[in-house]
Amino acid sequence: MFFEEYEKCTLCPRMCKVNRNKNLRGFCGETSTLRMGRASLHMWEEPCISGERGSGTVFFAGCNLKCCYCQNYKLSRGQEGVELGEKSPVDIFLDLQKQGAHNINLVTGEHFAPHIREAVLSARKRGLEIPVILNSSGYVTEQTLEYLKDVIDIYLVDFKYMNSVISENYSMAQDYPQVVKTALEKMYNLAGNPVLDENGILQKGIIVRHLCLPEHADDSKEIIRYIYNRYGENVLLSIMSQYTPFGNCEKYPELTRKLTSQEYDEIIDFCIDLGIENAFVQEEEAASESFIPEFDGKGVVF
Repeated sequence: MFFEEYEKCTLCPRMCKVNRNKNLRGFCGETSTLRMGRASLHMWEEPCISGERGSGTVFFAGCNLKCCYCQNYKLSRGQEGVELGEKSPVDIFLDLQKQGAHNINLVTGEHFAPHIREAVLSARKRGLEIPVILNSSGYVTEQTLEYLKDVIDIYLVDFKYMNSVISENYSMAQDYPQVVKTALEKMYNLAGNPVLDENGILQKGIIVRHLCLPEHADDSKEIIRYIYNRYGENVLLSIMSQYTPFGNCEKYPELTRKLTSQEYDEIIDFCIDLGIENAFVQEEEAASESFIPEFDGKGVVF
């Protein structure tokens, strides 16, 4: 499908300007052909996202970050993922709603923003009523967020790093800290404060996720301090302990092990001392390969 936004692609901060409509691959690793890894109910998001019936997660192939520890690296690097064939994203969204999903959860899909916008608008005309989530790495432009503003209700956004040296080393993105701050500001202007329904399921707003990394408690604290000082509890904070070594971490020995309970407790204690009263936290068993889905095309192809 032709979208002019792919003609000289500037959908992400890489601004690679590749003509993806000519079957060329951008920095994200994808052409303009929509590819996905899986679409299914997911029970392991934050409670206000998964609820009792699950979040309708849709995993997109490719990614504009190159995190050396990425747990979904086979999909993010394009090794896995399938073209949709006869099944459209509209069908996928409506199927998930029919299965009882509380929301449509678009995981790392900003580089397919034109497909997403058209599909959500079409799905709503055909009866899609549940909220749509942009599940983002945080490495996204204001322009793309503006482009998607009419179709996104909730932002589930990572804030990975405050230190630009760390972001360059681990994700090949020295500008990540400034980009995510700008993106978060735009998201807050679009979504505002959290709105939950009578069952505690998020309908509108922002959840900021931070994945704590081994030996980087100081950077985690700076991120948490920034979010709390800027937004208070007008955004929901999720502090994640699930780091599991994946991908290509050999260059960074500190990333070849899981987070210790002592490291995580230190960060949680910092939150308490800072005055944070509400945040999502994880148990140690969250750092498990069993939480990583198979990107086998389930729910994507007939």
